[in-house]
Order: sequence, then structure tokens, then C-alpha cells
Amino acid sequence: MNRRLVRAIVAKELREFRRNRTLVVGMAIVPLIFSVQPLVSVFALTTSASGPLRREHVLLYLLGIPALVPSLVASYSVVGEREQGTLEPLLTTPIRREELLLGKALATFLPAVAVAYGVFALFLVCVGVFAQPGVASALIRPPDLIAQLVFTPLLAGWSIWVAIVISARFNDVRVAQQLSTVASLPSIALTTLVALNVIHPSLRIAILAAVILVLLNRIGWRVASAVFDRERLITGTKT
Repeated sequence: MNRRLVRAIVAKELREFRRNRTLVVGMAIVPLIFSVQPLVSVFALTTSASGPLRREHVLLYLLGIPALVPSLVASYSVVGEREQGTLEPLLTTPIRREELLLGKALATFLPAVAVAYGVFALFLVCVGVFAQPGVASALIRPPDLIAQLVFTPLLAGWSIWVAIVISARFNDVRVAQQLSTVASLPSIALTTLVALNVIHPSLRIAILAAVILVLLNRIGWRVASAVFDRERLITGTKT
């Protein structure tokens, strides 16, 4: 693994993201969707609601952000560059496909995780400042904070690899983004069910879920490398 080449791909991808306003807008809108409604609900709670709130996991609803935001960006990474005609020259270089895909994944991972953590921190500040007395202490609990810290990068990584696989197999950016969004829905549904207390989380379940996600991230990288057909992408063969 050539780290210098991986860093070069990361830098190139980040420059491309900054020039693409559609991707930037998408990364801004999704966190708003996932944070405004919970904030409004929390602000409407009275101090008497803090008791039942201690048995809920509202904060985990925000895990939908790392599950969805990177899929919008990563789904563009291969097919978008192919549409612009900048992928073919890159594929003629001696960089290995594992290095290329890792660089593309990291370029999506870093801003996506930063956005997810940033929105989460802003959410906590707003709750601490504007929520009724007792609500913030009932809502913000160490296990939920740790879950957010641990699962944000794991969910983002898994979402990225799924989106890259889709991006490598399809020839239209919109189709790739739509399919990647659909593929992220199971993760969003699962975190929402936990947030709504339909699924009761425990330490054992959390550890098992984390181990599964670590394995899925590893498998995702391998699968993405396997389906990344350099010859097909250069010759333009349709899927």
C-alpha cells in the first residue's frame, strides 16, 4: 500500500468536492433533515417529561446522518468522474485499484464524519441551552454519547463502500445516487428503531453491531476492489 498515492487521491477528491456545489448542498441538507425535527420535539418537552426521556435514546436518531450523507458523495466518486472524462487518465497511472478506492473512500469519509460529529455537537449545545430544565440531563447520557462516537465512523464507512460498489457498476450519476440512498435505508431504519425504543439496545448488542460493522467495512473494501473493472471503465463498456 503506497500511502503517498492514497494521500494524493484524497487531496484530489477533496478539491473536486469543493468545486461540486451539488455535493456540498447535499451534505448540508441531509443533516438539517435529521436534526431539525428532533430539536423541535425536544424543545417542546416540559420538565415533567424528563423521567420517561431517560428510558429513550433520541440522540441515536442522529446516526442517520453518517448512514446517509456519505452515500450521496461516494456514489459520485467513480461514475461522476467517468462522466467528466477525468477517470480514464487516472486509470492509466500505475496506482493499484485498492489504493485508488481507499483514497476515494477516505476523501468521502473525512468530511462526512466531520459533518456528523459537528451537527451532533451543535445539537447537544442547543439542547443544553434552550431545552427545559431537566430535559438535557435526561437526554444526554454517556452510553448514547459513546454509541454516537463509535458508530458514526463505522456507519459512514459501510455506507461509503456500498456506494462505491454501486458507483463502479453503473453509468449514470443519478441512478448511482438513488440506488445508494436506497441501500442506506436499512441502516437508517435500524438506528431509528433503536432511537424510538422499538429495539432495546444493550452493551452486548452494541458490541456485536460494532464487530459486524468492522467486518462489513473490511468486506466492503474487498468487494469494491473486486468489482472495480479498470478495463471496462477505460473502454466504456456498458453494464
